[in-house]
Amino acid sequence: MQAINSSPQWQDRRQIGDAVLYLGDCSVILPTLPRVDAVITDPPYGISITKSNRLAVSRGMGGGDWDDAAPDADLIAQVVSKGDKAILWGGNYFGLPAARCFLIWDKQNEGRDFADIEMAWTNIDAVARIFRMRPMNMDGGKQHPTQKPIKLMTWCIDQTDASPVILDPFMGSGSTGVAATQMGRKFIGIEREPKYFEIACRRIEDAQRQESLFEPEAPKAEQTALFGSEVA
Repeated sequence: MQAINSSPQWQDRRQIGDAVLYLGDCSVILPTLPRVDAVITDPPYGISITKSNRLAVSRGMGGGDWDDAAPDADLIAQVVSKGDKAILWGGNYFGLPAARCFLIWDKQNEGRDFADIEMAWTNIDAVARIFRMRPMNMDGGKQHPTQKPIKLMTWCIDQTDASPVILDPFMGSGSTGVAATQMGRKFIGIEREPKYFEIACRRIEDAQRQESLFEPEAPKAEQTALFGSEVA
């Protein structure tokens, strides 16, 4: 893992294989980044949303009783504009345009006191899709309050076809980056909380190390005669 000197735009920047990770505020860092093939992210839209503050959250107005302030509409628009394709979990809270292809995570809660599903807004021209997996089947245990399973994020990347560069401006503990690494994609991640930034770095570094262990050995070069027999 290579540490790179800090800059006014970020507190830390690290490169791990084909992943570049930023510690800092995505509203400041995003304008410095190039447009990518796909943005796949899970913005903080409120862990403790209640009926009384749901409208404020959906409009990105802040205020109310929740653990993470929701990004405002301008930042969400900037996030969407950074990718040719975009997938935003909780996107139904941000007043985004009508979408043809919503992605649904069916949590198979079986009557428990949690939401049965989560929804992701996309700008993908396809039909809606459903992914079924119980949250407790999380790879390596849950390390972030809104952590998504790696298998779910792998499925999301699959919905973008062969997008070679993935951006997650609200990286959290790095599940999108782990999925991208496992799939051989390039990844750019941004996280403002040092605790979760370090967790993401470690998880992506571990994924990179595992991928390196299973890389096929390069074939040995062999010299053969051009027309089936060697010329003396």
